[in-house]
Amino acid sequence: MNGWLVEKGLLAIADSPVVGLVVESGCTYFESVAFPEVLEAGIAVAHLGRSSVRYRIGIFKAGADQASAHGHFVHVYVDRATQRPVEIPPATRAMLNELA
Repeated sequence: MNGWLVEKGLLAIADSPVVGLVVESGCTYFESVAFPEVLEAGIAVAHLGRSSVRYRIGIFKAGADQASAHGHFVHVYVDRATQRPVEIPPATRAMLNELA
């Protein structure tokens, strides 16, 4: 997710004043996946709050219709200096809405 945010110009890992911290994550596996299998992933915004966003993820073997795993994680946006929650920046919120 961070790679997508960087690509969109919404995150500079070293110096953005507001950053998203992962505060929760989970994954349920339905079948084994292992290197060197080629995997595909889908991601969507499941919930967009004032200062947090919950993502849901599907992991698929290349070309498969059924997911091998479902997962989720939550970013809470914080002020880098204080580490206190802040509102998701408007530009970031707009891009996240595209994934909802």
